[in-house]
Amino acid sequence: MKYETINIKHSVGSLTITFNRLVQQNSINAVFLQELNEVLDQAEQDATCRLVILEGQQGVFCTGMDFTEIVQRESQKDIEADRFFTPSHYMETLKRLTLIPKVIISKVDGKVIAGGIGLVAASDLVIATPRSQFSLSEALWGLLPANVIPYLIRRVGYQPAYKMTLTTLPISAQEAYRIHLVDELTETPDDSIRKLKPRIIRLSDSTIGNMKQYFRKMWLITEQMEEMAISEFSKLISQPKVKDNIRNFVEYGQFPWENRKQ
Repeated sequence: MKYETINIKHSVGSLTITFNRLVQQNSINAVFLQELNEVLDQAEQDATCRLVILEGQQGVFCTGMDFTEIVQRESQKDIEADRFFTPSHYMETLKRLTLIPKVIISKVDGKVIAGGIGLVAASDLVIATPRSQFSLSEALWGLLPANVIPYLIRRVGYQPAYKMTLTTLPISAQEAYRIHLVDELTETPDDSIRKLKPRIIRLSDSTIGNMKQYFRKMWLITEQMEEMAISEFSKLISQPKVKDNIRNFVEYGQFPWENRKQ
């Protein structure tokens, strides 16, 4: 099957999902989330698949929410809501990555921004190249990475997650490895995955699923927290100032701070 936003490749025991929105910097829109979940459905139904690999291409893993779609949604309010990105669909996808009875590896080679950090943080393992960079840029637009934060705190702890949110500065792959956002730093991520694969495919689906369920119970993410994150992001993105920030960037290439009164 041909997809609009992703490419897929099957091999023995594994499935690779390559993000394929290069013109849009592999940003996340509704079609991307729908297709990603459709392929996860396939993987979940495949008894021979144990490993799902997420990857970008040409130096871009994922740059978060597609602002163009947000502007389109505002100008076409009569169109069905499911045509556009929603924070609830994104949050459900992050949760699914942490619970699906398959091992999810994010293979990062390049930049990861905003909602892309959520995909990384929700993965079971993250393997990155030294040139990779990671940043949470939401605060620059008057937003918060509300959906990302529960999974980022689970992975790196409170203060590193808070610092990334507050400063909005990109961190290097080396720093991401130091704070445990990245599990392995290597020039040859494919070799690392090949070494892991023989062990992973020995695990049963039920064992992987039970492990993920158990570890979720041991840590801080609850349904109430997820609902709060969705509510907070929805509230912020509906504010007129935030809408203007996004619209000015999409239509005129103007960043929020460039039009800010001193």
